[in-house]
Amino acid sequence: MNSDTNTIAAVATGEGGAISVLRISGPDALTICDRVFRNPKGKKLADAKGYTLLYGTLLDGENTIDEVLVSVFRAPHSYTGENMAEIGCHGSPYIRQAVLDLLTRHGVRPAGAGEFTLRAFLNGKLDLSQAEAVADLIAADNRGAHALAVHQMRGGYSEEFRKLRDQLLELLSLLELELDFGEEDVEFADRLKLAEIIERTTARIDALRKSFALGNVIKNGVPVTIAGAPNVGKSTLLNALLREDRAMVSDVAGTTRDVIEGVLNIRGIRFRFIDTAGIRKTEDRLEAMGIERTFQRIGSASVVLLLVESEMPDEAVSEQIRQLGIRPGQHLAVVLNKTDRTSPDFAKKRIEELKALTEVPVLAISARENRNLDRLTDYLFQTVGEQTGEKGDIVVSNARHVEALDRAGEALKRAREGLASGLSGDLLAEEVREAVHHLGLVTGEISTEDVLGSIFSRFCIGK
Repeated sequence: MNSDTNTIAAVATGEGGAISVLRISGPDALTICDRVFRNPKGKKLADAKGYTLLYGTLLDGENTIDEVLVSVFRAPHSYTGENMAEIGCHGSPYIRQAVLDLLTRHGVRPAGAGEFTLRAFLNGKLDLSQAEAVADLIAADNRGAHALAVHQMRGGYSEEFRKLRDQLLELLSLLELELDFGEEDVEFADRLKLAEIIERTTARIDALRKSFALGNVIKNGVPVTIAGAPNVGKSTLLNALLREDRAMVSDVAGTTRDVIEGVLNIRGIRFRFIDTAGIRKTEDRLEAMGIERTFQRIGSASVVLLLVESEMPDEAVSEQIRQLGIRPGQHLAVVLNKTDRTSPDFAKKRIEELKALTEVPVLAISARENRNLDRLTDYLFQTVGEQTGEKGDIVVSNARHVEALDRAGEALKRAREGLASGLSGDLLAEEVREAVHHLGLVTGEISTEDVLGSIFSRFCIGK
């Protein structure tokens, strides 16, 4: 990981566009660009005000490389907090590389992965969690993930961690003050108040840790398992939802022997559909392994869709629901498939019977004829998708942050137990100090070279 103060440059846009942008940052960014940039009116980038745009030509000696627009940003009012220039040139791979080579010959260093954002962090433009949100924003492929990254990047997320840390720092200062007056047997930290704040902080940390389940769903997609007996139409439903032949469909029972996944974006929310092996008793070893994986996927799903046919007896439906082992927090819906083979009146009657039997939502569809699939997608969005909307709630979606919260929570648990057993002030202070340390790791108020290297190495070049 590079962290020097040399002037750096990189292509900041992907391939394939009509326009490319090269980003240059560092103390000599503007003067180096002036060595190769010519404005028709003789204007210099080094003399331009921040937030201005100059038109001109990039020259390699007497050879013209391209006509460009150069944006000027002056420290500290730039993304990195340094002097910056952004060169907009034509998107030809040859031109991009020629411009980068030209700048390198005039003294810039090619930027490493994430180095612009690293400099923004080191120069106080972003804290560490905001810097990580930049990478999440670039990677966001659905509305929920985008909203989560934007909220984190704007600082509301960081503020939550700072509040927790500040509460503990206040307690820590009182405990350490006691240590300074240890010989006088003075207690500055009221033990009841200390216990109250530890309880309140611990409760908030636990809530943040639990929010990771939702955060993970937002970033990676809502897992929806399609389950049921063989030949009820699970693979047909997956193919109909995805509008492609992802899963093999056959009248032969037990065709699907492994899980098959597909992704569908419903109103900006990413859903991951998992087609599973039909649930039944079997002597076929491979099919049995597929059924075992079916139950594993059911256990990790946010939503389980149990497909049934209208002729399936009530006892069989009840037994299948029992086998699913739906746990608290999961959503179950019974999907009555193949309604194209029954009369509307019979389907309507069967729906009411299944609702009374199962006490869960019942939806009637025909996967083969794409009938009422919109009702199924409406159900999915209303049940799970709305939880991932833009409510502004603090949701943890980063595994590194969860680990920090886990360790802070463990330290506070020891502090709480020590307080109840009359632990001395110096040992209490040590536990609180450890909790403060781990909360500080989230925002970068406490950081290490290893942590920074791990985080910024995952960024793309040019960001």
